[in-house]
Amino acid sequence: MGRDHDADYIFGLAGNAVLDALVAETATNLRFHHALSSKPKLRTYASFMYQAGSWKRSRKVVARLECSLQPVAAGETGMRQEVDIRYIVTSLKGSAQHLYDNVYCQRGQMENLIKLHKAQLASDRMSCHSATANQVRLVLHTAAFWLMHGVRAAIPRANPLAKGEFATIRERLIKIGARVIEHIARIRVQLPTSCPEGALFRTVALGLLRSGP
Repeated sequence: MGRDHDADYIFGLAGNAVLDALVAETATNLRFHHALSSKPKLRTYASFMYQAGSWKRSRKVVARLECSLQPVAAGETGMRQEVDIRYIVTSLKGSAQHLYDNVYCQRGQMENLIKLHKAQLASDRMSCHSATANQVRLVLHTAAFWLMHGVRAAIPRANPLAKGEFATIRERLIKIGARVIEHIARIRVQLPTSCPEGALFRTVALGLLRSGP
């Protein structure tokens, strides 16, 4: 693994019977506390050293356990407790919760942003014959990414679009008919009276407005 070359790593690890046995007591305790709690979901974390058969040495494994009520099998009524377990293996130091929530999950968020850059802003369309021209196109796609990212960041957290994909924000907030009126000192955008996101458009526009001196 990467640590053999002085590089740290953190990535998902497929579960197996051995790993499940190592966290069995933790899972039982989580079920007990979830039964006493009024929360729909309850989480806990564990870390331990583990060595798979193909590994040269033992490595740090972090487990995220989440207990919740799930419907029983089809044809039956009621709910049952289920514990969902996810494993990661890492060379990094820190608590199990920090490594899973603040490091591993954030790594996944970065991958999602890369997908938005590629799939929804078409940054993979490098069809020019010149490498320099393709580089310029990539810079323009990246500029578009930061513009969209800024728009999404300006949407209030309570609004569903605050977590929307770029394509959704573009369709509902940007690709709408409007009248643009240019004045000497400002530009006015008149939205149609039937615009369903008119209030949100105004909120985002004011949020992106640069503060005066």
